[in-house]
Amino acid sequence: MKPRNFVAIGLGAFGGTVAAELARLGDHVLGIDIDEKSVNRLANTLSEALIADCRDEEALREAGVGSYDTALVSIGEDFESNILCVMNLRLLGVKTIWSKALNKTQHRILTKLGVDRVVLPEQEMGQHIAQMLHNPLVRDYVSLGNGFFVVQIGVPPDYEGQSLDDFQLGPKHNIRCLGVMRACNYIEATSGDVVVHAGDQLLLLGQRADLRQFGDNL
Repeated sequence: MKPRNFVAIGLGAFGGTVAAELARLGDHVLGIDIDEKSVNRLANTLSEALIADCRDEEALREAGVGSYDTALVSIGEDFESNILCVMNLRLLGVKTIWSKALNKTQHRILTKLGVDRVVLPEQEMGQHIAQMLHNPLVRDYVSLGNGFFVVQIGVPPDYEGQSLDDFQLGPKHNIRCLGVMRACNYIEATSGDVVVHAGDQLLLLGQRADLRQFGDNL
C-alpha cells in the first residue's frame, strides 16, 4: 500500500497520539505545534516536526502544508485558532481536513466551514466504553453507519464445543457471523459447522438492538 502524507496540527494528547500512530504505520507525517515542548517530544517519532503558528497562513505555506493529502487539526481549548487554521488549510489547497471538536456547537461550526470529518474524541470514546460496560462479553465494536455494527464478542465457557448453527444467529437474532478469531488466527465462517471454543471471539454484523439482545442472552 502506498504511504500517504499527513500534517497534524496540534500535538497534544489526542493529536500527538494520532500523529505518532500514523508514523508507526509508515505514513509521512508532519507535526506542527506552537509549543516547543510538544514538538520536541515527537521530533524523533514523526517524519518532520515544526514549531509554527497555524494562524499564520504564510508560516503554513513555508512549511509546505499545501502539498499534503490530509490535515488533522486538534488545537484543544483555543477554538478560534482551530477555525483560523481550518480556513488557512482551505486557502492552501489541502484536500481533506479532519478536526477535533470539544462539543456539539464546535462540531456544527466546523461542519459549516467544510471540515470533512469532525471528531468528538471524549464523546466517541465514552460511547465506545459504555457499549463494553453494558455487555462485558463485547471486546470491541465498529459502527458502519445506518444502524449497523460489527461487534467482537467473546465466547463464554458454557458454549465450549458448540457450532455456529447452535447460536441461531440468523433465524433467531437476525445477525450474521463474519468469522471467528482464535488467538491470532482468523477462521472464516463459511458454514454453520464451525465449532467454537471458550475464549474465541465472534465477529458479528447486525443492528444495535439485535446484537444487544444476542449478547444479553449469552
